Amino acid sequence: MTVARPAFERRVLSALEADPARIPVLVGGCGTGRTYLLRRLRERLGRGGCQYIDVERSATTPERFLRTVVGASPFSAPDVDVHVKSPREAFDALVAFFRGARSRSGGPVTFLLDEALEFRTFENFPGLRDVLRDLVSGITGSTNHFVLTTRYITRALRFFRDKSQVLEVVHLTPLTADELRDVIGPVYSADADVLGAVHALTDGHTGYAQALTHAMEELGADPISALAALLGADGQLTRELTYSYELRLHRARGYGALKAILDILAEQEPLTLTEIALRLQRTPGSTKDYLSWLEDVDLVNVRQKRYTIADPLLRLWVRLHCRPEPPAEDLVAQEVQQFALDRVPHTPEPALVGARGDGDRKAWGIIEID
Repeated sequence: MTVARPAFERRVLSALEADPARIPVLVGGCGTGRTYLLRRLRERLGRGGCQYIDVERSATTPERFLRTVVGASPFSAPDVDVHVKSPREAFDALVAFFRGARSRSGGPVTFLLDEALEFRTFENFPGLRDVLRDLVSGITGSTNHFVLTTRYITRALRFFRDKSQVLEVVHLTPLTADELRDVIGPVYSADADVLGAVHALTDGHTGYAQALTHAMEELGADPISALAALLGADGQLTRELTYSYELRLHRARGYGALKAILDILAEQEPLTLTEIALRLQRTPGSTKDYLSWLEDVDLVNVRQKRYTIADPLLRLWVRLHCRPEPPAEDLVAQEVQQFALDRVPHTPEPALVGARGDGDRKAWGIIEID
């Protein structure tokens, strides 16, 4: 169950069909539909003229990556030799393959490079210091077409900001309420209260909305009760948010201090640099560096010099799970209820989890604690 985003597909296709063609870069967080959109493009463009490459999963050494990509490709490039002697030669051969590959009919082709910023893995090898710059410079002007994606929005904007004549950054924005109807289906979307609650609780995030809808169906529960179940110790969203949290922290510097700042912001936000530094017991200079590293991997936002955790559900996850032991069910219920009260208009008064309202009255989702 994944929602189509035709407006974004049209924008990508328009960039590819422009004269000269541009290179669209799809940016969006985990679970926002980047890979799904690439797969739709592959089906639309035809597998014979299109190759999908998951860079994150397949980028190891430049030599092995070159052999893997060329070996799995439906395209040919007779002038490209995969038997190279150095990482630099392998990368140059890869760029030459991207530029010169042709379909069986001899026509130009399209490469869909998922998580393209992971090409930076190769910067650990001799002779490869500016891989992204060299990649973009190498494929610019090719008759072939390229679509790139990344989950790291801030990094993409920084890396590609001087390439605006060649690249077109396409930001996958949150789902609108109308788009959300396609995710939650006709039964739930017919209820304006349910639709509004799912949209508010998930912030229009495609993956979260899908998980919440599935839990509502499986449990026969209202949105708040379903969210509490998803954020339990073994819940689906707990697993997904754990993955996102660890992945982004490991891509940043200062792992332990960054976790501490996220704990601080989970307790209270927004906070200024000075307020965070006092709680962290570090100097403002060091704290500013830590915050810039969190911004770099899209874990925090800053507006008017006040910092918040970028993803509201991730903040809730930090409050619940960044502790010595897994949270009890009653704590999950309490935190989810407060989260809902802050985000969903007219959240009902506390009632039993999963309780059904009488008549038109909705009694949504809270465990009563004696």
